[in-house]
Amino acid sequence: MRFVNRAWMNSLSFKVILAYVAGVVLSVLIIVLVIKGLLAFKSPMLLEEDVIQNAEGLGEHMSFDASGVPVGFDDRHAWVFETMKEEVAYRVLDGSGRVVLQSQAGDSFWPPSSGKTGPPKPGRIDFTRAGTPFQGATAVLEHGGRQWYFQMANSARLAELIRLEFALPFMGIGIGLFSAVLLFVFGACALITLHHVQKPLQELSAAAAAISPRSLHARLQSERAPTEIAPLVDSFNRVLERVEHGYRVQQEFLATAAHELKTPLALIRAQIELTSPGADRDALLRDVAHMTRQVQQLLLLAEASEAHNYGFAPTDVMDVAREAADYLDRMAQAAQVRIELAGPDDPVDIVTWTADRGALFTLMKNLLENAIQHAPAGTPVLIEVDAQTLSVRDFGPGVTPDQLPKLFARFWRGAHRRDHGAGLGLAICQEITLAHGWLLAAQHAEPGRGLRLVVSRSPAAA
Repeated sequence: MRFVNRAWMNSLSFKVILAYVAGVVLSVLIIVLVIKGLLAFKSPMLLEEDVIQNAEGLGEHMSFDASGVPVGFDDRHAWVFETMKEEVAYRVLDGSGRVVLQSQAGDSFWPPSSGKTGPPKPGRIDFTRAGTPFQGATAVLEHGGRQWYFQMANSARLAELIRLEFALPFMGIGIGLFSAVLLFVFGACALITLHHVQKPLQELSAAAAAISPRSLHARLQSERAPTEIAPLVDSFNRVLERVEHGYRVQQEFLATAAHELKTPLALIRAQIELTSPGADRDALLRDVAHMTRQVQQLLLLAEASEAHNYGFAPTDVMDVAREAADYLDRMAQAAQVRIELAGPDDPVDIVTWTADRGALFTLMKNLLENAIQHAPAGTPVLIEVDAQTLSVRDFGPGVTPDQLPKLFARFWRGAHRRDHGAGLGLAICQEITLAHGWLLAAQHAEPGRGLRLVVSRSPAAA
């Protein structure tokens, strides 16, 4: 189980949604428990408040005639007192306590008067009728400058029936609908918000992934980043500034060192050439030539790594390939290798790539030179050019599969070279292809029959 991918558990979106769902469930649970507790906790204070509010609310629907005397309810409220006159009743009293209006239940519904005169006292009314408890309330009505006293009472069993059969089911339905709306509607809003918040983060991630040694000058834009992420973006940009500075210092040191070494090597070579001929003199000249080549390649590597050294223009690839082949013709003859160039089927066709001509010549020269160094005597080195690729192939022993990733590493040298190069030629080729947006890859031409180095144009460079 330890191999199960649990990356989703670290997802910010998952944690936010989980917290949202947990909050919804907890909120609904608290609401249900509170309502259930209120319904179960029959406090006399709560019941009295509820009965008084019912009486006041119903009294507001009382109708009055032109003289300001109450005359009853409309049909929407009156039918309850007509059809359930044994369970619910009302009456209206004037300021002297005289009944001026009452429902069909009549005086027998109400408890007998205690003999007191005057208006009834507002508040709760509790009495028992035929062994059934009733609860009610007296509310004060004001109309036309006069006060009236509205009394309403209903049986406890009717109130319990309404609570259990109507109030609780409808309350449950309401809580369910509220929960569904809260979960799905607000959940959709949360998902949309997360998507909106994640979009600038994804853009920042893509921008950071696109930064390479050739684009260290680039910086992440913090304007659209969330406020909480902006400090991280600023810190990353400051890191990029330090990395860029270190990279520039390294490149400048490499180029300066290569330039500074060229002159001493030229002077040493001149001094050696003035000495008497002999084996020691030839060995020293070979060593100086090897060092001079290494310095030149270091200089080329430093230049190839800087994008501002390139000037891109439409370039005839076949013409550059012929120029490189002519340049290395004497080297190929010395190694008893022949260079063969294959282009489009129609010789009139021109293969044009957008490239820096000097860099493309260096690329072709290094690829050809590497192939000549590994090609057996009497075999060809093939240059193939078409609209999308150019390749150089030799028929040497090739490399083992584990050596393929090392071909473009700096200072790595194959075991079958004829010379003692510095191992920077293919690294320079890699830098040139990266600067152009191309892809350089090494392939086994045939099992045990050489190596093919292929440069492919990307769609953006086409």
